[in-house]
This record gives sequence, C-alpha cells and structure tokens, in this order.
Amino acid sequence: MSSLYVPPPKCLEKRFVAPQRHMFGPGPSNVPPRILAAGAEPVIGHMHPEMFEIMSDIRSGIQYAFQTRNKVTLAVSGTGHAAMECAIFNAVEPGEDVLMAVNGIWGERAAEIAERIGARVNTIRTPAGSCFTNEDINQALARHKPCVVLFTHGESSTGVLHPLDGIGDICHRHNCLFVVDCVASMGGAPLYMDTQGIDILYTGSQKVLNAPPGTAPISFSERACEKVFNRKTKPVSFFLDMSWLANYWGCDGKLARIYHHTGPVTNFYSLRESLAVLAEQGLENSWCRHQEVAEYFHEGLENMGLRLFVKDKNVRLPTVTTIVAPPGYDWKEITSYIMKNHKLEISGGLGPSVGQVLRVGLMGCNSSKASVDMVLEALKDALKHCHKSRV
Repeated sequence: MSSLYVPPPKCLEKRFVAPQRHMFGPGPSNVPPRILAAGAEPVIGHMHPEMFEIMSDIRSGIQYAFQTRNKVTLAVSGTGHAAMECAIFNAVEPGEDVLMAVNGIWGERAAEIAERIGARVNTIRTPAGSCFTNEDINQALARHKPCVVLFTHGESSTGVLHPLDGIGDICHRHNCLFVVDCVASMGGAPLYMDTQGIDILYTGSQKVLNAPPGTAPISFSERACEKVFNRKTKPVSFFLDMSWLANYWGCDGKLARIYHHTGPVTNFYSLRESLAVLAEQGLENSWCRHQEVAEYFHEGLENMGLRLFVKDKNVRLPTVTTIVAPPGYDWKEITSYIMKNHKLEISGGLGPSVGQVLRVGLMGCNSSKASVDMVLEALKDALKHCHKSRV
C-alpha cells in the first residue's frame, strides 16, 4: 500500500502544448525562433567559465542598448519589477527622501516600493496621457530635496514617452540620483544613459528585446555606485543586494566570484541572443522602425475614426499605443472577441487608464506594418460584430 494520499494529477498525463498567439499587448511579446532556440540549449552550471563568458556578452549588449560605459551593468534574475526593486532597495535607505514622478501606474508602483522600505515618499503628478515640464521638476526638487528621483520613460499604462533631456542635469544640481524605468521604451525609442545623465536605468527582457520574461537589464553610474556601495544600512533584500550581484556578474574588479544565487541559465541564453539580434539590426535602425510603424498604426486608427489617448504626437510611446475605448462598446468584449476570432492579444487599460483605453504593443519583431494591418483588421471586425449600446 502506498503511503501517498495525493494521487498523481490527471492533468499532468497530457502533453503540454502552448497555444500560438499574436502577442500584441503591452508585453510579453512574441519570441522569435532564433531566441527560442537559444533558450533550448543544454543547461550548464551558473558558475561555469562558459557561463561567465555569456554573462560578459550580456553586459556588453546591455551597455550598447543603454548607450553607457558603466562598469556596474548586469541583468537581474527576475522581471522588470525586480529591477525596479533592485534600483530602489540599493539606492534608498530608510528615512531618506525620494521623489516619484507619477504619470501612470509605474510611478505609483515605485512610490509604494519606496514607502515599504521606510523612505519618505514625495510625489509629483500629472494627468494620464501628459508629461512634466523641466521647470515642474526643478521646483519639486527644490521643495522636497530628495536623494533619488524616479521617472518612467515609457509609461505603458498611458502610452506616454516622457522627454528626458535636461532632467539629469537638474537632478545633479540638486544632488540627487536620476533613476529611469525604460521597461517599455528601451530599444524602441532613443535613449542615451550617459549623455542624458541617468544614474540608474533598468528594463525588462520581454518587450522590444523579444526574450522570455525573467531577466531585467540594469546599470549604475559611478555617482550611483558611490551611494550604493557606501550605505549605512544593508539593503532590505539579500537577493537584490548589489554588493553581491556586482561580484556575481564580475563588475566589482575582484578576481574571484562568490556564489550568490543560481541564475536562470537558459533565460540568460535567450537574453544574450536577443541582445545580439538588437546589435545586428542596429539600435538607431530599431528606433526608426518603431517610430515609423507607430505612425503608420496611428494613421490607420484615425482613418477608422478611432482616437488616440495621448493627444501630443511628440510624446506618444512608439512601442505601446493607447486608443480611447470606442464609445458605446465594452472594451472587454472587444479584446475577448479579437482573442477568440483572431488569436491576437490586445489589452485594456492599467492603473489610471483602466476602462478608458485599449492598449496595443508592437515591439521588436512585432513592430512591422504587417502586424499593424493585422491589428487594424481585427479591430474593424470586432467593432462590426461586438454589441454597441445606443448611449
């Protein structure tokens, strides 16, 4: 008689097959065959010399993608949320003042994370779909005197690409670190970490890079390292402690690497390959393609009579487009219809844009005019067949 009282689950007797879908939401994106194949290579040890070489390649790829020469550049083992926590946990100590620029959900998330570790959180806010002026920022810094300021470059909840030029200089004049979330924008819009004075920059693997979720590139300037490595207290997270991660990634100048955690080996393979694809295509080519495709999409939407949520063309995020939810329709019915009949994912709003918008992501390999035509056709079909109220 077996001593087990929980039998093997019947559901696991069936072979798993993932459905084929067009991933045109705000992320994750479709993963091309080349990157999928890289992730299927044999697993090696996370402390093997070959693994360290792969990690070195990843570091070089991130430096290119971020346009930085920062030594402390690596990929966190986790999603973009983990990188956000890594940035805040390492740069901020309990009781310190921080300033979060909130123009969507990601500023809100950053504020909550900082609050949870005991920081004094100050915020500046702007209506969804709009941006701050540099004078707004200067006045807020003079008023709150924070040690860290966090901005979201590509706010995927509202579809805004926030201008960054000049903000780094303002932050440094006020003696604070300039932290930028570029999860939704990196690779799809111009970004220059060093020349724009960004002190901590992070992104995720599953957007423009078209890699599976689970790795998050991040980089620290010398100014940021000065603060991070001279803390009075240890970061609240051992897993995200940069004094350990910098050693694991070979960023601290020490010959010996000490075991910290088991990195996601096959995810590192995929991330390396995705960075190789970006390098082969060329960063500037990628920026131009995303902008051209976004403009083609926006024109198609307006020709259909649909309105864009972000009114100012100059601050529209080219990777994630927010469309004003068509009046009289249930946005959930539209997204469900498109998924069922076209095997295509688009999503509704998030945070301040919930119920107000439809969000379409066209990132990396999905950023093409053929993808745009597919989305426009699906939207036309949905608007024709979904129920519309008389109101």
